[in-house]
Amino acid sequence: MRGEWNGLQALILNDCSYAYYVHCLAHRLQLALVASSREVIHVHHFFTKLTSIVNIVGASCKRNDELKNAQAAEIEHMIAIDELETRKGMNQIGTLQRAGDTRWGSHLKSITSLVNMFSAICIVLINIIDNGTTYSQRGDADAAYEAMTSYEFVFILHLMKELMEITNDLCQALQCQSQDIINAMNLVSSTKALIQELRDDGWDSLLTKVNSFCEARNIDIVDMNARYVARRDSQLQELNSRFSDQTTELLILGSALDPREVNKSFRIDDICQLVDKFYPQDFEDHEKIGLRRQLQHFESDVVRLPELKNLSTISDLSQWMVTTRRSTTYPLVYRVVVLVLSLPVSTATAERSFSAMRIVKTRLRNKMEDEFLTDSLIMYIEREIAEKFSIDSIIDSFQDMKE
Repeated sequence: MRGEWNGLQALILNDCSYAYYVHCLAHRLQLALVASSREVIHVHHFFTKLTSIVNIVGASCKRNDELKNAQAAEIEHMIAIDELETRKGMNQIGTLQRAGDTRWGSHLKSITSLVNMFSAICIVLINIIDNGTTYSQRGDADAAYEAMTSYEFVFILHLMKELMEITNDLCQALQCQSQDIINAMNLVSSTKALIQELRDDGWDSLLTKVNSFCEARNIDIVDMNARYVARRDSQLQELNSRFSDQTTELLILGSALDPREVNKSFRIDDICQLVDKFYPQDFEDHEKIGLRRQLQHFESDVVRLPELKNLSTISDLSQWMVTTRRSTTYPLVYRVVVLVLSLPVSTATAERSFSAMRIVKTRLRNKMEDEFLTDSLIMYIEREIAEKFSIDSIIDSFQDMKE
């Protein structure tokens, strides 16, 4: 817990040690990847410079047009000297992406777009240095150009691109509305392994790629030491910290009651292990023995039913058990279902709304009251419910209130 509710989770755990909470896994990954970079000073400086470059180049429509023209000229030149292949859909003119703290994956897009448009961005910055209307524009552009054309900036640019390409699949998987927990946790393990492999064996290939990039753009190459290993170490430390073994095991064992997993294989041992390890105070010793028997009967009676295939979540399973009175027939199984169902696992849905809130606040905040801003955000966050109401029904409701 953070901010106003800082320490609340610790207080709850002091009172009930089995009150588990799993924070938004996509947010955990974001914290592990981007927030941890602030712990390495050179990478922190890199992101600060990256933001400055995006702000300068994308400050106006005129500069965006200059960037597109420079990119088109570069693509034409590269094709002419046979450095680029020509095929339908290839060599599209793009835009410089802006990274956002609440938009997971945006940092990779921002870094990738900078790599792809590196030369075109340099041309735009040189034009601003030569033709900027104010000294501040010329000075900012000169500082950005000096930063971009340094070996250190190019090296960190490629290092971060390598790291975020490794973690991108995990980032996308954790934002899925219907997460496959087992596959997501397997992705966590494979992501850690690939980062460790990059740390141990990827140094030479990374340096070769960076040096080749610098030679093609006349950037001075300098000797490197092992200081950037700290960046990869911080990634591994944060991933291990935020994706703890306890959280991973709790989610994997709890997924044994997911109807989609039940249809594939009913893992009785995993459910019993879940109770023994995470909920020992909720079951007496004789109930733990009886639970295994009930699970065996449940497998024989329920798992083979065709209607179970229509269920997609543990919540659906819980409601179905109550409706069919299986909750009375298998009370111990139902108790486990309720315990897993009550496990608070936050998702990225509400967190993404902050990106929309920033747009609303920057453009309209000065013209609206707090109450109207709150109402607008509620409509956005709960848009699936809001879409069920028609404008006519809302007008009729207001008309009835007046009468």
